[in-house]
Amino acid sequence: MDIRKLDRTAVLETVRILQQASPEDWGSPTPCADWTLGRLVAHMAGQHHGFADAATGGGDDLTVWQPSDLGDDPLPVYRAAAWTAIDAFSRPDVLTREFSLPEISTGRRFPASVAIGFHFLDYVVHGWDAARALGLPYTPDQDVAEAALVFALRVPDDERRLGRDALFRPALTATPGARTLDLVLTALGRSPDWSVPAAL
Repeated sequence: MDIRKLDRTAVLETVRILQQASPEDWGSPTPCADWTLGRLVAHMAGQHHGFADAATGGGDDLTVWQPSDLGDDPLPVYRAAAWTAIDAFSRPDVLTREFSLPEISTGRRFPASVAIGFHFLDYVVHGWDAARALGLPYTPDQDVAEAALVFALRVPDDERRLGRDALFRPALTATPGARTLDLVLTALGRSPDWSVPAAL
């Protein structure tokens, strides 16, 4: 499993999805409670910068991880952030590094393959979030979905999922015969059936 290739695929898919957003769409609700599409994408861009900094030996400063200011034209800001992470992960020596990920733990560092796996999982799921907000289909390749499920099942389902700012919600029960992507979503507390409320 080439985690960098999988990550690049997932990240570029988020760019492709967001290219279809109209100016009115940035205020649309998303599966992330209380987050509009604009707020979600600001978070996604900020995380790209945080992971890129971690890939080059930084990452300890929590301010690096803060949501990005998208300005009046969110897509170019997001696209640039996405390439910042992709480029940082593509450096020849990156897989020999350990990443500082203070939002996960301030007391340990993570092997590059694990850290990039976290990033990959985030962008598979956030790709689905963005697609749902825009009413678009989201069907990652099976190898992407299967790799995402491996990482999703490693995320502890404990009290850390209960806080307002939790990265994921408590796991849901998947329906029998659920597709792989749905297993990823339910493992992380998202309902595969979520859609923008009809009243909106």
